[in-house]
Amino acid sequence: MLVIVDYGVGNLASIKNMLHKIGIEAIISSSGDQLEAASKIILPGVGAFDTCVTKLQESGLKGALHRKVVIENTPLLGICVGMQLLLEGSEEGKLNGLGWIKGKNVRFKESELPSGYKIPNMGWLNVNLKKKSYLTENLPIEPRFYFVHSYYAQVDDCEEILLEGTYGINFAVGIERKNIFGVQFHPEKSHKFGMKLLANFASYQ
Repeated sequence: MLVIVDYGVGNLASIKNMLHKIGIEAIISSSGDQLEAASKIILPGVGAFDTCVTKLQESGLKGALHRKVVIENTPLLGICVGMQLLLEGSEEGKLNGLGWIKGKNVRFKESELPSGYKIPNMGWLNVNLKKKSYLTENLPIEPRFYFVHSYYAQVDDCEEILLEGTYGINFAVGIERKNIFGVQFHPEKSHKFGMKLLANFASYQ
């Protein structure tokens, strides 16, 4: 059973609808029992980092997530701020992330971007594969995904960077550590590219 975690934030219906479109059934759930029974987990997230951390804490699901992902090695995909939550923290807030991947989230800085680049980064970007992964297997040539974000992941271990994009600077747009995956972009809004990535995750063993 693939569970999309409902802790009060995220494009839950959009993710479920995209999965349904490609023949993958999933449930949206805030139930600890259903999370415990999950074979795959998607952790969405939109908005401010601290708001998402607080909502996750208030949901009562944080402990179950830790057991499933860290102890039982259940595959998890974090999307957008859901990916950022996998790291230790963010310049956007003061609260700690889940800390499953070492690193922090930092804000794009206008002084580091070429003239004319806006914050947030909003729109389509081509991405580059940094290492071989089941998650990206058989993606179309020159995959491109849809982004909306002002913060991005700085991962301590470059071996955990799966995908990289360029928006004035190069930055990690996909991360992977064992059974833990995260993408900064929105696969549910990324047409055939997002469909393939979600299908790969759903069939990951």
